[in-house]
Amino acid sequence: MQTKPRILVTGAAGHTGAVVVDDLLKAGFPVRAFVRQHDTRSAALEQAGAEIFVGDLFDFRDVRAAMNDVQRAYHCPPFAMNLLHGAMVFALAAEDAKLEVVALLSQWLPHASDPSVVTREHWLANNIYRWMPSVDVIHINPGWFAFVYMLGLPSIVHLGMMVGPFGNAQNAPPSNEDIGHVAAAVLVDPADHLGKSYRPTGPKLMTPDEMASDMGKALGRKVKYQDASVKMFTKAALAQGFPLFEIAHVAHYSAASKSGAFSSGAPTDHVEQVTGKPAEPFIDTARRYFANPKLIYHSLETGTKLGAFAFLARMLMTRAPDLGAYERSLGYPLLKNPKMASENPDWVAAAQNQQLHLLSGVENMR
Repeated sequence: MQTKPRILVTGAAGHTGAVVVDDLLKAGFPVRAFVRQHDTRSAALEQAGAEIFVGDLFDFRDVRAAMNDVQRAYHCPPFAMNLLHGAMVFALAAEDAKLEVVALLSQWLPHASDPSVVTREHWLANNIYRWMPSVDVIHINPGWFAFVYMLGLPSIVHLGMMVGPFGNAQNAPPSNEDIGHVAAAVLVDPADHLGKSYRPTGPKLMTPDEMASDMGKALGRKVKYQDASVKMFTKAALAQGFPLFEIAHVAHYSAASKSGAFSSGAPTDHVEQVTGKPAEPFIDTARRYFANPKLIYHSLETGTKLGAFAFLARMLMTRAPDLGAYERSLGYPLLKNPKMASENPDWVAAAQNQQLHLLSGVENMR
């Protein structure tokens, strides 16, 4: 006989979702894992004891069906176009199903006047979720994850170069696992967390040079950080096969990082506060991810030194896209005078208080 509430986990095969599924199963909760397709990752979740639901998070019929006999949910919105559409679908289905609580993964930057439409849509979605009359929400708002700094794994391992558009900006990047542990913990016992927002971070602020040094210690070789322009970053990302949609918005996040947004109010003690265990140091995350590159990206491989050189050649031959023209071609609601989070006084005050103010930016949009 089922005694614990059934919990739906979206993005269940992803960076944080798989961790949430594992933690909840270990805690004895029945888990329904929402995935896009049957593959080796969904098979692993099923073998661990999760019920697999294959569907489309933008299709209300699928989302509502997935919530049948579900009481709680972890929602990880896909990094895709029409984020706001997806948020409305999930919120309407959650209210219709009368869920008790949703742990919602968002991000640290949302405010009303951000240059990135995805970030603004996160801000809109966060506020929409607050309007649900029957469903409580717990917000989880990390900054840039630790894995982002390791996406150039072949160059790191074989050439000793960590390349990225990070400048000398500090961040306290959390591991996928710590974010997932926080989400699972608030769903296991949500009473003290309802309506709150948490920002999981790593244990200390670090520069890219310090992260590269830790990567070197993890690998037993010297690794040096090489700063790259946004143009070079877009060429590298395209050469690796990342979608232009993701590249365009990560370019905005790079600018936000260089402005100091991810160092505002960081580090937090939210991982330890919620889970009872301290946040994982970056060097330990690096060791684990280097041993299993699939934790960085599901199709990533270490490759060979020759492959790393071949990638550099392919990157140099790749034509850099015009990201502004790309965004205009999509018909985005582009603002005439956008402001980064660090330029918004309301957002800065909220960040320094280690809480994401869901309505920040309304009074200071001029």
